Amino acid sequence: MPIVIPSPAGVALPAGRSGGSAPSGLAALTPGIFAANRKAKRALVLFSLPQISPGTGAERSARIFLPPIPPAGRFGLDLPPRWFKNSVIMTTASLRIDLDAILSNWRALDALSGTATQTAAVVKADCYGLGASRIARMLARNGVRTFFVACAEEGATLRQIVGEAPEIFILSGHCAGDTEMIGDLSLTPVLNSAEQMHRHFEALPGAAFGIQLDTGMNRLGFEASDWFAAAPAVLAAGPKLIMSHLACSDEADHPMNRQQLTEFKRMTEGMKVPRSLSATGGILLGSEFHFDLVRPGIGLYAGRPFEAGTPAVTLSLPVIQTREVHPGETVGYSNAWTAETETRVATVAAGYADGLSRRLGNVATLWAGDIPCPVIGKVSMDLITVDITHLDEVPDALDLIGPNQRVDAIGDLIGTIGYEILTSLGHRYQRSYVGGAA
Repeated sequence: MPIVIPSPAGVALPAGRSGGSAPSGLAALTPGIFAANRKAKRALVLFSLPQISPGTGAERSARIFLPPIPPAGRFGLDLPPRWFKNSVIMTTASLRIDLDAILSNWRALDALSGTATQTAAVVKADCYGLGASRIARMLARNGVRTFFVACAEEGATLRQIVGEAPEIFILSGHCAGDTEMIGDLSLTPVLNSAEQMHRHFEALPGAAFGIQLDTGMNRLGFEASDWFAAAPAVLAAGPKLIMSHLACSDEADHPMNRQQLTEFKRMTEGMKVPRSLSATGGILLGSEFHFDLVRPGIGLYAGRPFEAGTPAVTLSLPVIQTREVHPGETVGYSNAWTAETETRVATVAAGYADGLSRRLGNVATLWAGDIPCPVIGKVSMDLITVDITHLDEVPDALDLIGPNQRVDAIGDLIGTIGYEILTSLGHRYQRSYVGGAA
């Protein structure tokens, strides 16, 4: 793979010096792009930009930003050091995760319930796409004793992260094929049906388990009639937890919250087993919803409805090129945006391949510090175009997620929720962690 570096200005080389084709007739080259051939230790022209005459409009394509790369000596290349000054290659966007903010949010949610209520952490989907290897380990170091994940495979990964001591509940229960993983790694399935109950009792007699009840969401869990039939056998086996899940807890005044609370009490009254009803939204509904254990998830990242939390995520998209666009000219695929005035356009390195929805085109805002910059044109696979005409200088990067715009605000723009925005973030981002003894 070639190392890409910019050439010095004014280098004269014959057209087509590389093995590929170069524009015919180009002899005087301005900052172009060279590839350093490691074996030959010499620079070969891949392609170049023609000499630019001010005022011709050609200067619009001249400003190209790339990140610093190591000095030539790192690669054994005999190249002039000046070529590496401010050298750049096309970089990836950066996703910054603040571990101190996450811990602060967990502690704030923990403080909302009494001392008799344990506060666990829901870390499914790789901590909502932000990295369980760092976040879950930090939470475990700081006293979180119980975790929830979606499936046994996530539980197996988490066990390697947090060690043997914490309890790990599997929300999907004991599914076919999970027995060996559950038994070997001491995972605790939350049984959702009589079928799962029989599978668990037969395959792993005496092994830990929890129970989920359906109190009206009609998604997972024992329905009332099935539960009361199974309850004697279940209670005799000693479940670690009986739980349910609220359907509308993000809407504090929704009548469904009270209906589910009443049903949960009816289905568990008098049972000497720890109970759990609430995730982040339920915690905010008050102590009547807390029972013995609460399960914050999105609230760890200050997602709605825990908007009082500390923002924990910043997504910065690097500017890799700018250009001047004249009135009547268009930007991006399908000519989706047309300039009405002289416009300076920045192209940033991120797109739908990175989990940023195409629906953000022409509606989203990026931020240069506290200054909003509108997205113009369509979101493409790797690139987004942004109007920065009003900025005094070209920024190194623009933020999509940060203090001025949280994940839920982005979700609102395109008819979804912060959960989906976070869990859609792709793997190309350069993730960095700060705080929490990162």
